[in-house]
Amino acid sequence: MQTRMDPLALDRDELSAWLRLTQTPGVGRTLARRLLAQSGSVQALFAQSPTALRAQLAPAQLTALLTISPAQRTALQTCWQWLQTPPEGLMHAVITLGDPRYPEGLLATEDPPLLLYVAGPAEAFTRAPALFPAQRALAVVGSRHPSAQGLIDAQRFAHELCAAGLCIVSGMALGIDAAAHEGALQAAQAGREGDAGPATIAVWGTGLDQPYPRRHAALAQRIARAGLLVSEYPLGTPPLAAHFPQRNRIISGLAQGTLVVEAALASGSLITARLAAEQGREVFAIPGSIHAPQSRGCHALLRQGATLVETAQDVLGELQGLPQRARPAKTPASAPETALESELLAALGFDPLGLDELVARTGWSAAQLQAALLELELAGRVARLPGGLFQRLERG
Repeated sequence: MQTRMDPLALDRDELSAWLRLTQTPGVGRTLARRLLAQSGSVQALFAQSPTALRAQLAPAQLTALLTISPAQRTALQTCWQWLQTPPEGLMHAVITLGDPRYPEGLLATEDPPLLLYVAGPAEAFTRAPALFPAQRALAVVGSRHPSAQGLIDAQRFAHELCAAGLCIVSGMALGIDAAAHEGALQAAQAGREGDAGPATIAVWGTGLDQPYPRRHAALAQRIARAGLLVSEYPLGTPPLAAHFPQRNRIISGLAQGTLVVEAALASGSLITARLAAEQGREVFAIPGSIHAPQSRGCHALLRQGATLVETAQDVLGELQGLPQRARPAKTPASAPETALESELLAALGFDPLGLDELVARTGWSAAQLQAALLELELAGRVARLPGGLFQRLERG
């Protein structure tokens, strides 16, 4: 049971009104925002007579809005219980458009959510209205099926940028998202510059009681203690395919810019980048091999005008009002390469290669190559890929 109450918590009647408005069938976000603008508040909206509402709604919409269904009663009870019983040290909140803690960057977008379900450290909620970082956040997104180098890049960029004071926003998906959250969490543990607020924000496409993918439940718990978990979807909402592209507007809207690490041409990451551009935010992309499918989305963004970045400093240099030097990530010292290892790495280049091609390039026997590749793999310099391929890794 929480020991400190949310200082700006909704009372049960106001929460009920917000849940009714956002969960009424046939009343979408655009119509709901118009109703709120015309009435002034959610309580005033439901205080209007049916005659007054009839001028603004179709008959079916009016009937649905004025009817409290059993499902809505259950949703209210579930949400109220969730608000009252967060895990020790955490706090749960429902933050509406009228809450001073509602993120400024998201409020400035064309389609802001009417409310956000939020979980995070209890002390963060007592610093109202500075719950969300203002102009100090970067979205890091990318492929759910990244290369080994892509995972390293996502984690390293997130670590360095978070250490420099940025909040890393992502979607907690498999692949690049998870690596970005992990890099930010490691930076938070090692220490960050200034009072930078949350280290990382995970925006969900499900209810906050439905972690997805399930294997990231432990990651979600760690993010909740060093950052924030955010969703516009009611508790109990399962992972529905249509929700994930929708949540991408929140990922980009919470950030000053979006960095795409790896992405195929048809990917949700490109949706996030497009939304960021439409919202007037910066778009960054890391180039990759011309032979890698995971790089084609980034190359398409670069052709469309995205900023090419090779280091964290490239990002910091483009974002106004942010620290101009990133703290170098702490990486363990590695043993110097032998001459033979250097020769093999040079032969590998940076594209995935099979053993036969390496034999042709180096003149070594297959047995010699296997032994040397194993040593480099154990040292973290080479990744073994499906299909008998090997790829050189760079850790910065």
